Amino acid sequence: MIVHPSPSQASMSDPPMTIPPRPLQTYEGVASWQALRARRWYAVMGLMMLLTCGAVVFCLQFGAHALTMAQLWSALTFSEAGREDVARVILWEIRFPRILMGLFVGASLAITGAALQALVRNPLADPYVLGISSGAALGATIGLALGLGSIVGGLGLPLCAFIGGALSIVLVYGIAASQGRLPMHQLLLAGVIVNAVCSALMMFATSILNPASLYRVVLWLMGTLSAPSILSLIGIGSCLLIAILLLLRESQALNLLAVGEDAARSLGVDSDRVQRTVFLVSAVLTGAVVSVSGMIGFVGMVVPHLVRILCGADHRLLLPVSALGGGILLMVADTVARTVVAPAEIPVGVITSLIGGPFFIYLLMTRKYRFFA
Repeated sequence: MIVHPSPSQASMSDPPMTIPPRPLQTYEGVASWQALRARRWYAVMGLMMLLTCGAVVFCLQFGAHALTMAQLWSALTFSEAGREDVARVILWEIRFPRILMGLFVGASLAITGAALQALVRNPLADPYVLGISSGAALGATIGLALGLGSIVGGLGLPLCAFIGGALSIVLVYGIAASQGRLPMHQLLLAGVIVNAVCSALMMFATSILNPASLYRVVLWLMGTLSAPSILSLIGIGSCLLIAILLLLRESQALNLLAVGEDAARSLGVDSDRVQRTVFLVSAVLTGAVVSVSGMIGFVGMVVPHLVRILCGADHRLLLPVSALGGGILLMVADTVARTVVAPAEIPVGVITSLIGGPFFIYLLMTRKYRFFA
C-alpha cells in the first residue's frame, strides 16, 4: 500500500521553492532602442534629408530675380559659363547664406519646442513662453537705442540681444527654482512674469527712439533673415549641433517625463538633472537664435505637433525630424516672404504666424492630435 504524504509533510521534507527576483527595470530598458526599429529611424531620416535638400534647391530658384534650372546648375557647378554670371552672385552671396540661416533657425526653434513640450508636459509650450525671446528683443532694443549696432565688427546688436536672452534665462531660473527643485508650474509662471516685464521695458525704450532706430526695432520684432554674416552662420550652426547632441542624449528620459514625472522617477530618471539640462540648452539656443533673426513665432509650437501626428511621440525620432521639419518650414516661409511682393519683402515672422495660427486653431477645433501618446 502506497501512502501519499500530506501537504504539510511534503512542505516539511521538500526543499522550499525559490522564485528568482525580477531584475529592476530602468528607463534605458523600458525605452530601449528596440522599441524604435533602426530600419524605421533610418528610413524616416533619409526621407527628411531628401525633402530638406529638395527644399533648398526649390528655395534657391525663387526670389526677386527668378533663376532657371540651367542658371542654377551653372552657378552650382562653377562652370565657365557661370563664373561671371549674375546668377552666381545671387546664389552664393545672397540666397544660399540666407537659406542656410533659415534652416539653422527653423531647426533650432522646432527642436527646442519639442523638448520643452515634453519637459513641462504642456502642449502649448514654446521657446517664447519662457520669456527668453522677450529678453533678447529687449537687449537688441537697448543696443539700438545706445547706438551699439556697429561695434565689434557689426556684431554689437546680436551681442546685445544674446546678453538680454542670457539674463532672462538666469532670471526665469532664479524665480522658478526653489530648494534645489524646478517645479514646472513655477517655471511657466516665471516665464509669463519675465515676458510682461520685458515687454513693458521694450515699449518704454521704443517710445524714446528716433524714427530710424524705431524702424529697425520693429523689423527685428517681426523677424528677419536678411543678410546673415559668416560669423552668425558659424555661431548658430555650432550652437544647433551641440544642442542636438545634448537633447538626443536625454531623449529616452524625455519619453518618460512626457508621461509623468512620478513614473519617470520610479524608473530611475533623474528628473531634476534632465530638467536643468533641457531647460538651459533650449534657453541658450533660443537666445542665440533670437539674437541673429529676431522673434519668429509658431515654428517651435506647430512643427512638433505635426511631426508627432505623422511619426509618433518617441523623442529619439521626434527631435531630429522636428529639427529638419522646422528648417524646411522656415526656408519655404522666407522664400514666400521675399517673393510675394518682390522687390519689397515681408518679414518672415508674419508668414510663419499666418501659417502657424490657422493650423494650430485647426488642431484645437478638430482635436485630431495626440500630444504625448
